[in-house]
Amino acid sequence: MTELREQMHSLAADGDRYSADERRNLIHAFLDALNRGEVRSAAPDGQGGWTVNTWVKQGILTCFRHGELTDMTQAGHPFYDKDTLPLRPLALNDSVRLVPGGSSIRTGAYVAPGVICMPPMYINIGAYVDSGSMVDSHALVGTCAQIGKNVHISAAAQIGGVLEPAGASPVIIEDDAMIGGNCGVYEGVRVGARAVLGSGVILNASMPLFDNINRNIIRADEDGIVHVPPGAVVIAGSRAMRGDFAGKHNLAMYTPIIVKYRDEKTDARTALEQVLR
Repeated sequence: MTELREQMHSLAADGDRYSADERRNLIHAFLDALNRGEVRSAAPDGQGGWTVNTWVKQGILTCFRHGELTDMTQAGHPFYDKDTLPLRPLALNDSVRLVPGGSSIRTGAYVAPGVICMPPMYINIGAYVDSGSMVDSHALVGTCAQIGKNVHISAAAQIGGVLEPAGASPVIIEDDAMIGGNCGVYEGVRVGARAVLGSGVILNASMPLFDNINRNIIRADEDGIVHVPPGAVVIAGSRAMRGDFAGKHNLAMYTPIIVKYRDEKTDARTALEQVLR
C-alpha cells in the first residue's frame, strides 16, 4: 500500500499533473482498496490502541474534490452525487445480508462477510464494519467509523462520522459491543470491547462519563478521546445543576453513567443477537 499512499498524497497535492483518466484510475484503485478492507482510516496497533491513518482521510477528501456531480438515479430512485462516489458494489459472494427496504452502502466502505444490514440503514465512505456485526433499521455508520466484530448497532443508533480534520481519531466501536436503540456515539469516543450502551445514551468528547462502580469521572484524554472501558454498561442518567436559578427550578442535565460491568446476566440479555444470526 506504500505506492498507493504516495500516489494519493501526490494527487492531493497536485492533481493537475495527472490526466483525467489517471485521476479516475487512481481514485478507483483507492476506493477498491477501501472496499476490500486493505486500507482503513484507523487500525488496531497491536498493543491495545489504535493508529489513525491520516492519508486515508485525505484520500477520501481528494475523491470528493475530483468528482463531478452527476445523475446516478437507479430503479427510479433519484440519486445525484459525485461520479467518483457511487454506491458500493455488492455481490452474493460478499456474504453480506442486505435486506431490501431502502438501505445504502457508499463505495469506499468495508463491510465484512457475515454483516447484517436491516432496512433502512446507511454506511458511509471510509467506514469499516467487521464480521458478524449488525446494523439495524434507521441506524447510521458515519464516515470513517470503525466497527469491530459481532457488534450490534440497534435501531436508530447514530455512529458519528469524523472526516475533518484528517488527523482526528474516528469513532471506534470495539468487538462484541452492544449499542442500544437511539444511541448517539459521536466524535472523540472509543467504545471498548463488550461494552453495552443502553437505549438513548449519548456520548461525545466534551461530555464526561461517570463511573459509579469505580467512583471515577472519565474525561477526554490528551488526544481528545473519551474511552468507554471494556465491558462497561452505560445508561442515560442526569445530575443536578448548581446555582440559584437551577436550584429554584430543580434543573438537571443529562449525563451518561456506568452502572455495572458486563456479567453473565448482561450476556444472557444480549444472547438473542446470536439467535437472529
